Amino acid sequence: MSIDVRPVSSRRDLMRFIKLPWRLYRDQPNWVPPLISERKRHLDRARNPFFEHAEAEYFLAWRDEKPVGRICAHVDHRLNEVQGNDWGLFGFFECEQDDEVASALLGTAEAWLRERGRDRMVGPFDFSTNHECGVLVEGHDKRPQILEFWHHPYYGPLIEGQGFSKAMDLLKWELFIGDARKRTLPVIYELAEKLEPEHGIRLRHMRKRDFEDEVRRFMDIYNSAWEKNWAFVPLTDTELRAYAKELKPILDENWAMVAEKDGETVGAALTLPDYNQVLAKVNGRLLPFGWVKALIARRKIDAVRVFALGVKPEYQHTGVAAAFYVEHYEMAEKTPQSGGEMGWILEANVAMNKAMEAMGGEIVKRYRLYEKELG
Repeated sequence: MSIDVRPVSSRRDLMRFIKLPWRLYRDQPNWVPPLISERKRHLDRARNPFFEHAEAEYFLAWRDEKPVGRICAHVDHRLNEVQGNDWGLFGFFECEQDDEVASALLGTAEAWLRERGRDRMVGPFDFSTNHECGVLVEGHDKRPQILEFWHHPYYGPLIEGQGFSKAMDLLKWELFIGDARKRTLPVIYELAEKLEPEHGIRLRHMRKRDFEDEVRRFMDIYNSAWEKNWAFVPLTDTELRAYAKELKPILDENWAMVAEKDGETVGAALTLPDYNQVLAKVNGRLLPFGWVKALIARRKIDAVRVFALGVKPEYQHTGVAAAFYVEHYEMAEKTPQSGGEMGWILEANVAMNKAMEAMGGEIVKRYRLYEKELG
């Protein structure tokens, strides 16, 4: 049967768009179902502040009136303004192992972006580097952590088969306290010990009771420390408030830290308990009984994900990052979470990747972003 790609035009189609992965991954134990309610909110143009500076179209591929793939084509005008480019983006790519379906999906997204004058198609981003992004190309033997995906191994070849090449790899490093203490280079501890006496910088943990201000401090660091990164786009105030609302229920004060000097926040580290261990138990729904499973699973979370760690450029020589690393060791000895994964980290971020190596880390996952010229 021929492939027909059509825009998502109804609530029923949107639910098909969201639910398609349940069929594609039904026999894959490492796939973790997302919360359906969260996906609906994320894709809602009226509720997601991303759409204050972006436009998008969602597409489903049909064969014999059965959904067999999906994709989103979108233009982030804020990203293009910040980065000085004319990119078009794609995301939410899910597909049967079928070159014809992949060709139809990516071709439809490409045509939509060409109509809007884009000179390059880059992705997948769901919707930007501030959200989940990339295709898993290494590490399929491991379950994804919070705010990341598991993909079929054939996804990369499907995309490459349509004329796309690698734009950037995102690396996930694994560290567990038992090994890390022994393998960390002494210079990490030396830098951490000098932080306060030589530079007047102190570390503290975020306070949940002051959460909105803490998130604002964190995002100030986030926007400052990452501004020169490939494909980075700073969050708007509205996006910041939305992030704060989503993060508050899963924040653990043990794992959220800031560095301050004379009242100024100069660095921040936000590490999250791996709530994918909870999501794996509830199959996308908290109601009617998923919340009971979630409460039980929450107590058993044994790993974390270092979601973001950054230092203002003018303080990056002081050892703030080293102090964060050492404090993470301390927390791993005091909490049920004995370690976890760091990143993702851009493969081009030499300093951070060297730091992970200095701490005895091991690359366990690689997510790939692709590009194709449209000129």
